[in-house]
Amino acid sequence: MAGGAASLATISTVAAQPAPPPGQTGNALERVRLVVNGDARELELDPRQSLLDVLRETLDLTGTKKGCNQGACGACTVLLNGRRVVSCLTLAAMHDGAEITTIEGLSRGEELHPLQAAFIEHDGLQCGYCTPGQIMSGVGCIAEGHAGSPEEIQFWMSGNICRCGAYPGIVAAVADAAERS
Repeated sequence: MAGGAASLATISTVAAQPAPPPGQTGNALERVRLVVNGDARELELDPRQSLLDVLRETLDLTGTKKGCNQGACGACTVLLNGRRVVSCLTLAAMHDGAEITTIEGLSRGEELHPLQAAFIEHDGLQCGYCTPGQIMSGVGCIAEGHAGSPEEIQFWMSGNICRCGAYPGIVAAVADAAERS
C-alpha cells in the first residue's frame, strides 16, 4: 500500500510541473493555424502547450483566466468551433484550423455582447475573476438551447465556479440574454 501511495505522489508531482520552454524540450515545434476572435493566426507551438497558455502567453489575450489549471473551475472557458471548452485541458496543437472565441472577441467595438450587458444589469459579478469564463459558458449554454429555466441554466453551467457566490445574478443574466436572443 505504501508503495502505491509513493508512486501516486510522484505522478502528481511530475504532472504538476510546467512544460519547459520550447528551446529546451527537444520536441519539434508544430505549425498550427487558428482563427482567434476572427483573426487568422499561424503559430509555431510546442505540441504540449495548452490552448489557455497559447491565448494568454503567446497571443496576449489575458481575458481568459487561469484558475485551477485542472479543468475544475471553468475560469478558462472559451468557445472552440462554437462549443464550450476549458482551455487549460485543451492542447492547442490538436486544433489546427479551429475557430476560437475568447471574451475579447464577444463585443463589437464599443457595443457589448448581450450577455456582457446582462451581467452588468443583473450584477452577475463581484470580484470579476470568473466572469470571462462564466460569460463564455453562458454564451455556449444559450447557443446549445440550455437556458430555458433557472434550474436548467444552473445545471448546464455547473462547471463554472464563482467563489464570491454571484450565482443568482449570473443565472438571471443568462436567462435575460437568452430571452432577448
